[in-house]
Amino acid sequence: MFHMAKWGEGDPRWIVEERPDGTNVNNWHWTEKNACQWSKDKLASLLVGMVLENDVAKCEIAKIDSCEGEAVANNRKGKLIFFYEWDLTLSWKGHLSGAAKEIEGTINIPNLSEENSVAEIEINISLKEPSNEATIVKDFLYHQGRSKIRDQLEKYIKDLKEEFSKGMILPKKDIESSSKVKLSKESLKNIHNSENGAKEDKSKSKIDTTTVVMDVVFQCSGEDFYNVLTTPELVSAFTQQSVTFQATKGGKFQLFDGNITGEFLELCPGKKIIKNWRTKQWPDWLYSTVTVTINQQEDHTKVKVTLVGVPKSDEAITRQNWERYYFTPIKRTFGYGMLL
Repeated sequence: MFHMAKWGEGDPRWIVEERPDGTNVNNWHWTEKNACQWSKDKLASLLVGMVLENDVAKCEIAKIDSCEGEAVANNRKGKLIFFYEWDLTLSWKGHLSGAAKEIEGTINIPNLSEENSVAEIEINISLKEPSNEATIVKDFLYHQGRSKIRDQLEKYIKDLKEEFSKGMILPKKDIESSSKVKLSKESLKNIHNSENGAKEDKSKSKIDTTTVVMDVVFQCSGEDFYNVLTTPELVSAFTQQSVTFQATKGGKFQLFDGNITGEFLELCPGKKIIKNWRTKQWPDWLYSTVTVTINQQEDHTKVKVTLVGVPKSDEAITRQNWERYYFTPIKRTFGYGMLL
């Protein structure tokens, strides 16, 4: 039985140490570079001292109370692979404009990880001592600060991949001669399209897909639930992001910073929604056909969501993410999980 090594504890047969006699010829071996301390310093420089201010309130991130986790950059056969997972707790302070009373609280970021997109990073804000004034400041930080914090976290990820990893990929030895013709990206694209057009169906057939069915109960009318999925303002409310789309046949939609895209195929108000739906991680040609069947009962609404054409490898995560980013936020935002 084989066991996967923990980060930083890779099999020495695969890891080439950073020393003169450990040259990674043609980037063949697995080289590993610890990014833990660099990450802690980088996150501190990006977050501590960050100020948010408008006519209502002013807030500042005072310090990082805890930064638990790890980060590693790996090079395997010339391909860089990054692993990072952090749970951050920050202290913040602030006050209402024109007021002297200082208000304090914490910010918890539990899932800064390569498994999550920037839009999926949770940012939880709490108060040290609740009060009416403190709630106003907290709400300001919640609505105005989270996007700014995500911008800084996105910069950390970018710098980890571009700044920290410099020098990890060495020039290949005797692989490419200067006499070889260099092709532009457009030329390569044209060659790929012309030579591989006939192979596209083969590549598609290599992905095994399945059907995912989920049954959920909401404490609202069928019309209310239909509106939640087809009204931009309501979608913005439960996704906590600005969205623009037209809920018409053929209308395109884009959610969660482009991680979810698709097109409405059929709309039956209060009864059914059919759409093409895909995640950014899937091949460009792959879409799942999603049917949302809305069945209003006497005091609640039963919803059946059927996704046809989901990669088998993504079945579990698809279920999890629909629950996490659709069903639970809808219930929480509009109160549709409570008894009427």
